[in-house]
Amino acid sequence: MPDTGDVVWLQFPGAIATKRRPAVVISSSTYHAARPDVIVGLVTSQISKAIGPTDFVLTDWKAAGLRVPSAFRTFLVTLPTSSVIATLGHLSALDWQAVQECLRRAVAL
Repeated sequence: MPDTGDVVWLQFPGAIATKRRPAVVISSSTYHAARPDVIVGLVTSQISKAIGPTDFVLTDWKAAGLRVPSAFRTFLVTLPTSSVIATLGHLSALDWQAVQECLRRAVAL
């Protein structure tokens, strides 16, 4: 079961096509205990396009198991946990804090 803040590899349904890509797990352990799915946010290597207030260029991308500089974008999907192919790593505390701020900006709670 993936943990909050994990960077996972999965089939991510995009706006145009579905492709294998990394994503950040944003659903909580409480959510995972009651549901068979996971909520993730997109990770992209196209950092030049990550310019919105709900985007964040990861500072510790290597520690998160990513091969190239990458950014989190608040493009969220809910997928079956079985769609997670592998766990690449985990966001640093600093990067996770920035991702949480992106989520707060994106969702009116």
